[in-house]
Amino acid sequence: MHRIPTHIGIIPDGNRRWAVNKGLSKEKGYIYGLKPGIKLYELCREMGVKELTFYGFTQDNTKRPSVQTNAFRKACVDAVRMLSQRDASLLVIGDVNSPLFPRELKPYTEKRKIFGKGLFKINFLVNYGWKWDINKIIKSGNINQLSQKGLFDSIASSQLSRIDLIIRWGGRRRLSGFLPIQTVYSDIYVIDDLWPDFKKEHFYKALKWYQDQDVTLGG
Repeated sequence: MHRIPTHIGIIPDGNRRWAVNKGLSKEKGYIYGLKPGIKLYELCREMGVKELTFYGFTQDNTKRPSVQTNAFRKACVDAVRMLSQRDASLLVIGDVNSPLFPRELKPYTEKRKIFGKGLFKINFLVNYGWKWDINKIIKSGNINQLSQKGLFDSIASSQLSRIDLIIRWGGRRRLSGFLPIQTVYSDIYVIDDLWPDFKKEHFYKALKWYQDQDVTLGG
């Protein structure tokens, strides 16, 4: 492949639907989303992707029943711990001031944690909300006076680079509040299969599709 995206964003949707299809309670689906995340990380490294951002859970997700919120919070903690065993530069982005933010992940929000050689950037959105992300800009009241760089530096997720390709599992054709600034020019590839049914062919098809996209960034 002649064009490999530098930064890929992942929306791993469909855990609850997968669990229901398997005759399980909805909260059981989240644990089955852990291994696919590790497989995808390994595939990205093999293909030369430099940065990967996972959509863990949103502030809107916390409106779900407590048994589900506890399950996906634990799944996010387990996922970060699993990724910390790999060669990675790991960063967690989310509202740490909320009681719903997993305390175990707070050390990962202060600065990037380097594991191994740390050559591969992994970002994890946990208790993330797009309004929370841009709230600092809104509060300043000076949005018209900010330069493009100043605007970007003011968001909570400013450490994350522009996303080239978004891959969403679960068939939904929407961003669901995923990093509105970094995704303004992203190409979006949707996979109808649910996230726990991840196959490496999904990833290869997304990359093949990306080869034919006309990336002009508006120019």
